[in-house]
Amino acid sequence: MTGETVDDIPEGNLYAAGGNSEGQLGLGDCEERTSFQAVDFFSGRGPIKMLSAGCNISAALTVDGTLYMWGDNSEGQIGLGDESIAVDPQEVTVGRPVSWVSCGYYHSAFVTADGDLFTFGEPEGGKLGLSHKKLANHRVPQLVVGITDPVTQVSCGSGHTVALTEEDLYTFGLGQFGQLGHGTFIFKSPVPKAVEHFRKGRVSHVACGENHTAVITGKADFLCSYIPDTGLLYTFGDGRHGKLGLGEENFTNQFKPTLCPRFLQYRDDDVTENYLEKSYMELLGVTCTSSTLNRSLSARLRRRERERSPEQFGKMFRTLPSLTYSYFDTSLPISSQTLPARRPPRDSLSPSSPRTGRLKQEKSKSEKPSVAEDTEDDKSTHVMKVNHKEKTLALSPIHKEKAGCHCVGPL
Repeated sequence: MTGETVDDIPEGNLYAAGGNSEGQLGLGDCEERTSFQAVDFFSGRGPIKMLSAGCNISAALTVDGTLYMWGDNSEGQIGLGDESIAVDPQEVTVGRPVSWVSCGYYHSAFVTADGDLFTFGEPEGGKLGLSHKKLANHRVPQLVVGITDPVTQVSCGSGHTVALTEEDLYTFGLGQFGQLGHGTFIFKSPVPKAVEHFRKGRVSHVACGENHTAVITGKADFLCSYIPDTGLLYTFGDGRHGKLGLGEENFTNQFKPTLCPRFLQYRDDDVTENYLEKSYMELLGVTCTSSTLNRSLSARLRRRERERSPEQFGKMFRTLPSLTYSYFDTSLPISSQTLPARRPPRDSLSPSSPRTGRLKQEKSKSEKPSVAEDTEDDKSTHVMKVNHKEKTLALSPIHKEKAGCHCVGPL
């Protein structure tokens, strides 16, 4: 939508304001409006349930399934054939009630009540999802045959279109920024192609910007208390200016649906719940109830999303910092000199000790000192040495002389 604003109020009246160079306000002329003015055309035509606006075009859908469009028709984007402009709302029909409508920049699309998808407008880039034969009649609504299941929603961007069925999400058109969600090897799709990222039946709502797409996964069934990918927002496409909502440091294009972790800390409260019976736990640094965990990611889904977009999860999946030399600093008063382990003197051993008696008997038999004279306490051991220069700790062996009892420093 560029320049104009259309608004519907509860009573069913339609108001419009803003630019009106192509009659997109539906007021019967091409004069700009600086304040909201009622569109009298819809008085008595029933409540309006849906509005959409594109580049100098507008659309309104009534509750009985009647579709009206007006504004610029230079590319056939309001489906009126050879007409170039419509300053008043005009009915666009294919003989069946309409359930959904979306206006792009220079093309539009709507869904009938029985699930058929129709597109019309600018034919370039594959955004209409039509065969070459049908593109010849692009100025009037054409049935898209590339989707076999009934379509429930449609959204139009600048050069691409997104359609949702009960089971799958389809995209087609230009994808040079990643707005199709098919990865880095598909930059254009002239026919609808299913986005493989999502489980069948899990997408509940879709929306397109100029060159980006947003998807919300479905709500949990009341029979199932835990569905891990429920109520999550995914975005993909042009990441400039932060329009994908992936954080201040991530303005890069995303060629596959990428989870927005920002909303994981929020949840819907049930006013009938007894909060005194709930246990509390910590999630994302916020104290919340366990139901928040149930609506967040399962371990398997977190692992899958971390592999696809690790930079998006921030503190939720951060690892511990690497160990640096500063961790070896100690406040203990340890001398830089390595001290030997203290051993008890030989004469301190009890005379009644069997070991001492045996040693004295061996000495009386021979005057030569023997290595066998050493006790278990004389065996080599190690001491800890602190290297303040390199800030490290090292184990150094103690070496003993055969005839002496003192030790020397580390090698």
